[in-house]
Amino acid sequence: MSNTQPAPVASEHVELKARKVAFDWQETPLHWVPGDPFTTHTINVLHLLLPAGERWFVHVYQQALPYITDDRLREDVIGFIGQEAVHSQAHDDVLPHLRKQGLDPTPYTAQVDWFFEKLLGDRTLPPGRARRWWLMERVALIAAIEHYTAFLGDWVLNADELDRRGADPMMMDLLRWHGAEEVEHRAVAFELFMHLDGGYRRRARTWALAFSALVFLWQRGVRFFLENDPTLLDPKASWADFYRRGREGVLPSTPAMLRSIPRYLSRAYHPSQEGDTAQAVAYLAASPGANGGR
Repeated sequence: MSNTQPAPVASEHVELKARKVAFDWQETPLHWVPGDPFTTHTINVLHLLLPAGERWFVHVYQQALPYITDDRLREDVIGFIGQEAVHSQAHDDVLPHLRKQGLDPTPYTAQVDWFFEKLLGDRTLPPGRARRWWLMERVALIAAIEHYTAFLGDWVLNADELDRRGADPMMMDLLRWHGAEEVEHRAVAFELFMHLDGGYRRRARTWALAFSALVFLWQRGVRFFLENDPTLLDPKASWADFYRRGREGVLPSTPAMLRSIPRYLSRAYHPSQEGDTAQAVAYLAASPGANGGR
């Protein structure tokens, strides 16, 4: 039985739509944050995780659609599905560019595909309670993951230090277009979970699973990139590197990420309490990539 859903801070509802995007990677260097392979590859992990992950989001939500009884939420979920499908393709399109530069991500993306398609994929379960339980677990997992994609989206929209350091404008536009849409649709996954289930124990349990999986996959991805970067002779990475760059503003700060945990686990949480819809919509209106590369 669904719990009472926390109220949004303010009415920020916008119509969600998939945008026709275009990005050209011919001029983007391998280390698109100049002189900083660690920051480059830490962010590059998105290109490895998101294609499979967002295809999985779409697959799960298509299964959830028949259970939605709220018309506006149904339209939001359909818009969310459209945006996530475009995100998946846009990040997937970066991978051939990495291969041309001597960094083949296939060994790692094969592991990510297994994680989403097999470990979190459909299971042979009898109709009824067991099948619905597995669907609700995955809906809750997506809500937890979307908390962090919205966090990252809000961060990259405000990551001015990357611009000051000369980060590649095309890559920054991809990241900010995607981040802006994550902020734009940040409430959908949580509201779907609350509509279909809303159990607090499930929310807390799946948050722990999602957070652990993201940390594990991300650190493996960074290590994979650094070890396979053909330009690096002695690749090294540590949590201290991540923490330091967070303080410098070129990666999310560790304290900010830790502070986001109790916010999600609060019984009063609603995603509209985070991020800025007006900022996201303004960026989407101005982004070259989000407007077909104009």
